[in-house]
Amino acid sequence: MKSKIIWCLIGMNLALALALILPFMNGRTAVAQASMRPSDYMLVPGDVGGADFGVVYIIDEGNNLLSAMAMEESNGKIAVMPPIDLLRVFEEGAGRRPRR
Repeated sequence: MKSKIIWCLIGMNLALALALILPFMNGRTAVAQASMRPSDYMLVPGDVGGADFGVVYIIDEGNNLLSAMAMEESNGKIAVMPPIDLLRVFEEGAGRRPRR
């Protein structure tokens, strides 16, 4: 009886060891390593001149995009501004020299 239990435990240990070793034998990388990490977002509250509502500016630091959202209180909907590429904006402004 004891020898059957010992052989059963040895077989289970071998099966577990194979289950741990076999995924590393084929050379594939883990799927999670291939995915990119999510972007960092910065939310800045602000006001718009001539409007009675506030705006939340959203800066996507990973993709270098700027967008904005505002709540229209008259109809209860959220107005969303399409994103602006900040790299393009700063590159265009870099070529200009300030006036003296």
